[in-house]
Amino acid sequence: MEYNFRAIEKKWQQQWKESHAYKVSNDSPRPKCYVLDMFPYPSGAGLHVGHPLGYIATDIYSRYKRLKGFNVLHPMGYDAFGLPAEQYALETGQHPAVTTAQNIKAFREQLDNIGFCYDWEREVNTSDPSYYKWTQWIFLQLFESWYNRLNAKAEPISTLTAIFEQEGNSRHACPGDRQRTFTAAEWKSYSEKEQREVLMQYRLAFLDYAEVNWCAALGTVLANDEVINGVSERGGFPVVKKKMRQWFLRITEYADRLLTGLETVNFSDAMKEMQRNWIGKSQGAELAFSVKDTGHRIEVYTTRPDTIFGVDFIVIAPEHELVQQITTTAQKAEIEKYLEYVQSRSERERMADVKQITGCFTGAYAINPFNGREIPVWTAEYVLAGYGTGAVMAVPCGDQRDFSFARHFNIPITNIIGDAFNGEEANPTKDATLQNSGFLDGMDMKPAMDAVINKMEEMKIGKRQVNFKMRDAGFSRQRYWGEPFPIVFKDGVAYPLEEKDLPLELPHVDQYKPGDEGEGPLANITDWVNVAPGVKRETNTMPGYAGSSWYFLRYMDPHNSTTFADRKATDYWNQVDVYVGGTEHAVGHLLYSRMWTKALYDLGHIGFDEPFKSLINQGMIQGSSRFVYRIHGTQQFVSAGLKDQYQTDKLHVDVNIVDGIVLDTEAFKKWKPDYANATFILEDGQYNCGTEVEKMSKSKFNTVNPNELVNKFGADTFRMYEMFLGPVEQSKPWDTKGIEGVHRFLKKLWRLFADENKGLIVNNDAPTPEELKILHKTINKIDGDTSSFSYNTAVSQFMICVNELATLKCHKRAVLEPVLILLTPYAPHFAEELWHLLGNTTSILDAAYPVYDESFTKESTFNYPIAVNGKTRTEMGLPLDADNSALEKEVLASEVVQKWLEGKQPKKVIIVKGRMINVVI
Repeated sequence: MEYNFRAIEKKWQQQWKESHAYKVSNDSPRPKCYVLDMFPYPSGAGLHVGHPLGYIATDIYSRYKRLKGFNVLHPMGYDAFGLPAEQYALETGQHPAVTTAQNIKAFREQLDNIGFCYDWEREVNTSDPSYYKWTQWIFLQLFESWYNRLNAKAEPISTLTAIFEQEGNSRHACPGDRQRTFTAAEWKSYSEKEQREVLMQYRLAFLDYAEVNWCAALGTVLANDEVINGVSERGGFPVVKKKMRQWFLRITEYADRLLTGLETVNFSDAMKEMQRNWIGKSQGAELAFSVKDTGHRIEVYTTRPDTIFGVDFIVIAPEHELVQQITTTAQKAEIEKYLEYVQSRSERERMADVKQITGCFTGAYAINPFNGREIPVWTAEYVLAGYGTGAVMAVPCGDQRDFSFARHFNIPITNIIGDAFNGEEANPTKDATLQNSGFLDGMDMKPAMDAVINKMEEMKIGKRQVNFKMRDAGFSRQRYWGEPFPIVFKDGVAYPLEEKDLPLELPHVDQYKPGDEGEGPLANITDWVNVAPGVKRETNTMPGYAGSSWYFLRYMDPHNSTTFADRKATDYWNQVDVYVGGTEHAVGHLLYSRMWTKALYDLGHIGFDEPFKSLINQGMIQGSSRFVYRIHGTQQFVSAGLKDQYQTDKLHVDVNIVDGIVLDTEAFKKWKPDYANATFILEDGQYNCGTEVEKMSKSKFNTVNPNELVNKFGADTFRMYEMFLGPVEQSKPWDTKGIEGVHRFLKKLWRLFADENKGLIVNNDAPTPEELKILHKTINKIDGDTSSFSYNTAVSQFMICVNELATLKCHKRAVLEPVLILLTPYAPHFAEELWHLLGNTTSILDAAYPVYDESFTKESTFNYPIAVNGKTRTEMGLPLDADNSALEKEVLASEVVQKWLEGKQPKKVIIVKGRMINVVI
């Protein structure tokens, strides 16, 4: 009876599917456990061996918790909207819906081939109208809500209009226009259009104008990473900044709660720090500088208000509305020239080029409100309109960047006592507080800051302020393949669709060219856009993260047609207990999903405000690349060990035609037409490739398709090998060569149960103490390692256990059956097959997890070192429970001890229980 893994795995995958073995109920007496993977984007490339790392980890944990008696939700779906599908459609002429369906089918086949325990009856697809109906519905909940800072929660917009009718907005500053104030009477005097424009400044989902990268030649808006040095990556066409109406999510209102929420979740310290840095909370002051000879004021935020006396100039962002208004006639031409330059620069380039100093003087001067000093106003690309107020007060004597800018443009610098500063370097750590400024004399930094802020508030020129670096999240894309916005415009004012009109389905298009002036492709479908005279649909679509911001909730109740998820279901499953995914989503998906959860909680739709209780970031399986060395200008290839003797070109080669480092030269010649006539200079009769660890990528030919390995070694071998490579959280190189060792381990375990000729050889004999000790050491180790995701050491323990049992020739059911249950999360097909061969009629998936009994592993004897007059002379295995007199008797009876006593009577025998014994003569 051999281990026929191909037949076994297909058999059990089919049986589990037919019996709905992984179907999960929302109504179970068992405790719940929700285990989730970050769901994949179904690309045409399919899965390579790096992708399933996290999936296998969660699968093992899910099966383990099921065996432990939990009702486990372990679902899977597809993040199916997004730009790659649209780009592929443009390249191939296929509709994104068609290619997405094809890709999902291929992904599903690969996932099933590995034997995951997903409840496929809960599968979601973000591009399915039955799913994105509820994405649109949640968007409307955000649109119809505002954040009440007094109550620190989102509330329906109707509560805000009621407040306005009673008292205006005196207690509720407008987040979108902080200068806007009005009374109840003024509110009532506004037209409907004016009122809705005001409400837009409060909504959690709101419209505003933002600069985008507009490429007229391509007729489209480009993402920052599609712009290189002011031109499009595709075609090299000029790109300029263009203001367009965009949707945003007011995530900044949740900044404080997003920070405090990190204290309640089990994320890594590194992940928490990434989120804290992205949110960027700071405390300081906001103050106003009047612009000389104008009625304008420049609002500035600073974390060091005590440096007010060291301000030598002000810098405002090129996009700041005051640039045009305060620029003098003499400087107009220079400013226009500079603004044209900045328009060609992406925000990423502006932030990255810290060594490049550019700027332009506006000709205007601001007045320092504390000492009346006139200071020049500049504009520079390093200041971004979206950060803070879009203006900074520059203190060169206390900040290196300000110092470098001042020196570059010859702006006079004052030191902390007001004299000319002639030093060659600024000291960023230097306290730029003016120590002889009267009310600050002798103060340390913190008291000085408080004193300045108090003075600002007394003078009514500033106030204490908490700021965040995080900006409101852009929620518009000028693309086709995304969720349509459930919004229509009447007279330019946005109105929501009614719930009964959802989903607003994405119309079919045959071409994906952009609309006029950078609008999305939907703008070209006039019959769809023009709903009625004067009524138009929104032509942008939602971004890729829309559907992924709440998918974990839909899994709880995926077929509900009346709500996004029934409250009973969300109350039962509650938070995701374990979430596994990559760190690349730290400040995107994870922040947005946390914000959406908090908003839904505030509005009473769910009962928890953090989506993920625990987060594990899996490492990356890196590709182990292989290289061949072509002698330059020839089709002759030289083996790696001889390459230094020639001038060679280093070329990637497909790892699938390399065994370890040995190239299959015949397969290489068939791999590409260019190499059909290749000849080889060999080492010891073989061609050895060079190796290097790199990112796994199709372009490097170092990807390995899991289907090939599953076919060759089996899914169970593949699963265990991926875990054996190293800790889940760490990145590690892939090496197919090592998988054979895991396969041999499974075959060795199989032989404890069955003989190739005799068949099943398991007996019902009682296990020996030594066998029970091996079993219970294994139970303890595997249980602990599995619960903590330490899967690489668990696989090692399985190997140790099998080796020890094989040495003892143990074929006993009482030992082997528990080992099978322990193995089930790791090698489920293997375990299920042998479980049934042992005569069990129910699935091993529902077996009871073995219980560790310490008594079987507790040592009964100790190997004592025996010393005579302090020098160790021998060792003796003695019972741990023996009393001192019995131990003394055994020791003195030893021939070795008698030899060293030389016939003398010992003066005393010193016994340290469980440590040592010393005979003194």
